[in-house]
Amino acid sequence: MSVKKIVVIGGSAAGAKAAAKARRCDQKAQITIVQKVPDLSMASCGYPYYLGGTFNNRNALLCTPTGVVRDAAFFKKVKDIDAIVNTECVAIDRTSKTVSCLDRSSGTQFDLPYDKLVLSMGAKPRKLPIEGYDLKGVSQLLSMQDTDYLQDLISSETIKEAVIVGGGLIGVEACEALVARGIKVTLLEAAPQILPMLDEQFAALVVNHMKAKGVQVFTSMKLQGFVGKAGAVAGARLGDGTVISCQMAIVCCGIQPNTELAVAAGLTTGITGGIVVNEFMQTSDPDIYAAGDCVECKNILTNRACFAPMGDLANLQGRVVGQNVITEQSAQFPGTTQTAICKVFDFTAGVSGLTSRQAEAAGIDCIESSINASPDKPGFMGAGLLISKMIADRKTGRILGYQCIGNGDVSRSVATAAMAIKGKLDVIDVSCADLPYAPPYSLAIDHFITAAHVMDNKLKGNYNTVSAKEVKEKIEAKEKVFFLDGRSPDEYEVMRLGIGEVLIPLGALRSKLDMLPADKSAEIICFCKISLRGYETALILREHGYTNVKVMEGGIMAWPYARAV
Repeated sequence: MSVKKIVVIGGSAAGAKAAAKARRCDQKAQITIVQKVPDLSMASCGYPYYLGGTFNNRNALLCTPTGVVRDAAFFKKVKDIDAIVNTECVAIDRTSKTVSCLDRSSGTQFDLPYDKLVLSMGAKPRKLPIEGYDLKGVSQLLSMQDTDYLQDLISSETIKEAVIVGGGLIGVEACEALVARGIKVTLLEAAPQILPMLDEQFAALVVNHMKAKGVQVFTSMKLQGFVGKAGAVAGARLGDGTVISCQMAIVCCGIQPNTELAVAAGLTTGITGGIVVNEFMQTSDPDIYAAGDCVECKNILTNRACFAPMGDLANLQGRVVGQNVITEQSAQFPGTTQTAICKVFDFTAGVSGLTSRQAEAAGIDCIESSINASPDKPGFMGAGLLISKMIADRKTGRILGYQCIGNGDVSRSVATAAMAIKGKLDVIDVSCADLPYAPPYSLAIDHFITAAHVMDNKLKGNYNTVSAKEVKEKIEAKEKVFFLDGRSPDEYEVMRLGIGEVLIPLGALRSKLDMLPADKSAEIICFCKISLRGYETALILREHGYTNVKVMEGGIMAWPYARAV
């Protein structure tokens, strides 16, 4: 049997994983990685944390868990994989099954034959049609080279102000990194909200937290261009003509699949611009596989194509590819629920599955949503707050999406939700889920299970709610609503909404019903800090004949707008 020749174009997450898995499956195969840049197997999601000073060793971004740098020598010695760096693949000849390569240092061109080819070229940054990209101090944050450049600038101690353009995951993480280095940061986002993975209310709560940490945030604000002085960036001109002073600008306006090589070879690309692959990660040419940020994925909830450039998916896809190039169709990648998580100073924001907006866009019109605000563990164990939103099919109860933010253990909650969504579980399935419990880790009824209980009450008609946005709209429309705050006087003095609410502590409600509207059909909206007492207040009022009682979901902690205190 002849030795199988496997060529991998791209040596970051997906490519390195594919090559390593292929070697584990076949100790005799001839495996070659061709990498355009000097580094291999970069932990790109760690770039903002390196810039922020969380760790100072650059090599940590390139190391194995045991601290060994994954360079060309490592791949050859440990895995018997030839890794050719600083070399660009410039063409694929599918007929002769060869790849033309250009050594960027010497200019030498050579061909590599393959039996199976793996494309893992990653993604490239989207560029705005503005002036000033070439000014010193303007950069993206997508590569090790970008990171090195920005690190040198920050270390020069000449950067006092910075502008981040784009409020996605990388832009938000970059804000925290620069603030940690003592830099005044302004974030510009052209869309109405940051973090498009979240629904509007949750994104607004994250913005509030960022502002509390000193970041100036502008949404619905376009950038005209960068202003220079002596060849270096000196400011960012906004759409309204305002110039924000800065000595550094990081442009994080999204990425797009890097597919030029694939397109030139005649491979099929999809509506997202990524390379089309099947469940085995094969392209339209069965001898060519693709993985990572250059491919188009399938959303398993909608069965629609999506672009999901996440590091974990790149590794999972690479592993599938590595197995299949040795034993064809022996492993599958079924698709994604588009789970994501982001650290935002003391907050974390995570999501799995569909948001309300995405469900509607997918034509899923029978959805229900519910918000749960509660601690992640008992107060005596240093509880953190979690605010979550669950999306479910109103007819079947199947969980379709979950968002969670706060300073508690968001990761645990989102990870649980991701498995529930992947497993097609419904609200009843998870309502009595046997999750690990001890006071250092969770409440006796875990936050995610409580979220399912809230949803179950809504689906059964036991819980009539109103969102913070709807409350704000009622106030702006000057609707006649009785707002009832069920907290204690001490809590009220510390923090209140200031929307004309009436304070009636839950424990005193039954003796103070005369403070309520005489008309029992009047609209009453109840709330408290997290609206648990608001829910109990509503139940008491209904028992006493009030027919138009609602609970503001999430209470004061989920209120994203200005408040009195």
